[in-house]
Amino acid sequence: MLKAIIFDCDGVIVDSEPHHMKALQQVLQEEGITLSKEEYYSKYLAMDDKGCFETALAAHQQPINNKILKDLIIRKMAVYRTLSQQELYLYPGVVEFVKKAAGVYRLAIASGAFRGEIKFALDKGGMRSAFPVIVSAQDVRNGKPHPEAFLTALAKLNELPPVPNPPIRPDECVVIEDSLHGVEAARLAGMKCLAVTNSYARESLEGKADRIITSLTEMEPKELEALCAG
Repeated sequence: MLKAIIFDCDGVIVDSEPHHMKALQQVLQEEGITLSKEEYYSKYLAMDDKGCFETALAAHQQPINNKILKDLIIRKMAVYRTLSQQELYLYPGVVEFVKKAAGVYRLAIASGAFRGEIKFALDKGGMRSAFPVIVSAQDVRNGKPHPEAFLTALAKLNELPPVPNPPIRPDECVVIEDSLHGVEAARLAGMKCLAVTNSYARESLEGKADRIITSLTEMEPKELEALCAG
């Protein structure tokens, strides 16, 4: 039985990946590292900022420590904020889907983005109140494909009043994702996964997600119940 829906943010609610890519490219370029669009989408998509910089620095044999990473992340956040304030695009059907699901199922965000970035996206769509639980990059130690973000979101959903008894189980949750890392994280969390082809082609997601769609305009929240049936 479907009781909770957990959304990724970047690539599912908001088309922010181009901004994240440009911000990462700019900061890395300042460090003498060139990152191509192809490399970003094949390797860095779905990583949090810490993972992106660790991977890039290691690949170019550059020193890595917490001070260096913190500086790079702060610089990247500033560039991203400027880009997103200029233009931020919500995917079609997202606002309507969330409004229909709110109040029927428990909703959460589990994203590798920072909390401020997530809230900015939700505010743009007037959806902040629909998500009482937001798990961001600051709330977990391990980025996707590790399942920590989704399991943390579920734990927080189970703490919301009225506290569900028995608690909501992972197999009573559906994750909505766009990335291969996110789909794998949902599987490792024991949750069902709906994949949207905003970032990867259907062929890449086949056999990994429980259902694949092109857009949230294609379905109603109630249709997700079939994924949890039985």
